[in-house]
Amino acid sequence: MKSVVSYPDRGKYGNNRYRGNCSGWLIKDLIDQYNIKGLSDYMVGSGTTEDVCNETGVPGTFLDLNRGFDMMTMDIPERPQNLFWHPPYGGMIIYSDQMYKAQDIINQYGFDPRVNDLSRARNWDDFVKKMNYCMLKQFSSLEKGGRMFVLMGDWKQKGRLYSMLCDIAKPGTLEQILVKMEHNCKSDSRNYANTNFVPICHEYVMVVRKDAATIIPISMAKKYSLDMRDVSTPIWRDVIAAFMEDEGKPLPLQELYQRIEGHKRCASNSHWKEKVRQTLQRYDLFSQTQDGSWKIGCSHHG
Repeated sequence: MKSVVSYPDRGKYGNNRYRGNCSGWLIKDLIDQYNIKGLSDYMVGSGTTEDVCNETGVPGTFLDLNRGFDMMTMDIPERPQNLFWHPPYGGMIIYSDQMYKAQDIINQYGFDPRVNDLSRARNWDDFVKKMNYCMLKQFSSLEKGGRMFVLMGDWKQKGRLYSMLCDIAKPGTLEQILVKMEHNCKSDSRNYANTNFVPICHEYVMVVRKDAATIIPISMAKKYSLDMRDVSTPIWRDVIAAFMEDEGKPLPLQELYQRIEGHKRCASNSHWKEKVRQTLQRYDLFSQTQDGSWKIGCSHHG
């Protein structure tokens, strides 16, 4: 097994009509590569992991919302040796009431699977919050020395990349990232009007190992808004250009002063207004309008 894997044939494993299921050959290779003696999957979906484990004689527990297990509210029933997890990719594919009937689960198990279906999260932030809750819950249940294999991908919408790999919690020891090539994707046969659009043709397998039982290191992404006025690293040219770009129209010098006042660079330079004027004159990125206002051009010369 190498860091890039490719399985054009998904094999006979799982239900091939269940959208989003992965190739069983990946799970077989993981079992061989890591000499796995036990492997569970609590979002088994179409049953691919279960089929592979049954064929290879690897014991495990196989659960899913469509089998009456709600990871958001129910306890994990065991202390697994290893875990395979293939979570939904945000709202790319809806599962409850699409791949299976929600009413069947309500009738048989007494709860509505749509409530905590990760594919029905309200938005990306809600999905990430639920994904990371499930990630840490499963990792906490692992035996010491066990591994968790997480198959995940990225998706695009309205010019933005939503990356599970960037936003997922990474507990324990990050042992490996595998790149898995995708085949027979819908994007393969589409023509995109936006020439800047790069179709996604890969997924990731993140391998994390539990080396300690109580004190577990965790790496998590944190997003916050940054006011450029609080950052001291940009040079004066970039400070001025940022405020001009944000405004989107020429600014009189006094109005530009008002925008820039309070920036960290002003605090360290009592003559910052003179520095602003000097910078405007120095770079041909900036030019004056007929009424004396300043505007930003498209020149890239310094």
